Amino acid sequence: MRNLAGAWLGGASFVGARLAGADLYRADAQDADFSGADLSCASLVRTVLDGAVLRGAVLDGADLVKASLCDVDATDASFRGTRFMGASLLDVDLRGADLSYAVLRENSFRVTLDHDTKVEGLSGTVFGPVRLVDGQGSPGREVAGAELEEWVRDRGGDIRVLPLPGTPTRPGPARRSAPTVTGTPPTDADGIPQ
Repeated sequence: MRNLAGAWLGGASFVGARLAGADLYRADAQDADFSGADLSCASLVRTVLDGAVLRGAVLDGADLVKASLCDVDATDASFRGTRFMGASLLDVDLRGADLSYAVLRENSFRVTLDHDTKVEGLSGTVFGPVRLVDGQGSPGREVAGAELEEWVRDRGGDIRVLPLPGTPTRPGPARRSAPTVTGTPPTDADGIPQ
């Protein structure tokens, strides 16, 4: 196993590298090229991957808890069973990627998906929306909320889309609240509440 924890890897080329099981905890891999690299079971906890290229990389079983992926090309990458909990995925191209059985938890998830993106078994919670493209050269469309949940569910996954902080939520069924009690209830001469 390679220990690259805390390393500055900005702009480095790891094209086709074998980094299975590597420890990149808190590494700065901004603008690095991992095209075709094997990062299976790697620890990428709190790793900065902004601007990185993960095209065709294998990150199966990797741990990307609280990692930062902003403006990343991850087309055709494999993230089978990857843990993305608390990670920021902003402007990440996941067309053709395999997210089967990956786990998300409260992720910023502004990504591009297509009908070739595999989401079977994908689970967890995300802040959307995503851009869904059809591969026909169109710019695609934004998909969020219940529509995104249904799109994933139709492909064998189960995610819940959370409202963005500060965004009003849809009103649910009215709930009856218990009356507010202030002070002490009146009592009779024997001290029994009336």
